[in-house]
Amino acid sequence: MNASRLRLGLLALLAALSTSAFAGECTLVVRDGWLRMPPMAMPMMAGFGRIENPCKKPLTVLTASSAAFGDVSLHETRVVDGVSRMRALPELRIGAGDSAVLKPGGMHLMLMQPGAALKPGSKVAIEFVTKDGGKFLGEFVVRAAGE
Repeated sequence: MNASRLRLGLLALLAALSTSAFAGECTLVVRDGWLRMPPMAMPMMAGFGRIENPCKKPLTVLTASSAAFGDVSLHETRVVDGVSRMRALPELRIGAGDSAVLKPGGMHLMLMQPGAALKPGSKVAIEFVTKDGGKFLGEFVVRAAGE
């Protein structure tokens, strides 16, 4: 067996082992994640996408973090008495088989203090922690303002 074939076999074995190790666990999944660059230089960005719960039980997101930002938190924008107000969400409960949509003008991620300049097309990993101690990663693609 040549070295290239051996490497491919080892990679396939590692992938199978990692998948089977977690086969009994169910976790949330991030789909279509994206970050909006601000229209001018600012120390923050907003994150959007969909968090799906394919599990047979509800799951609750408590925190989010990223090596690319000093602080990541869940927020919600609501119009109260005709005024748009933003507030931090202490948790985000997602029912079994349901999803939460993070979108402009609604629930979203606030990402503060970027560690480096990001540009459109960059990818950022965000780790979420659930109430039961589980963790899951989401990939978010940076988009220019107005995209």
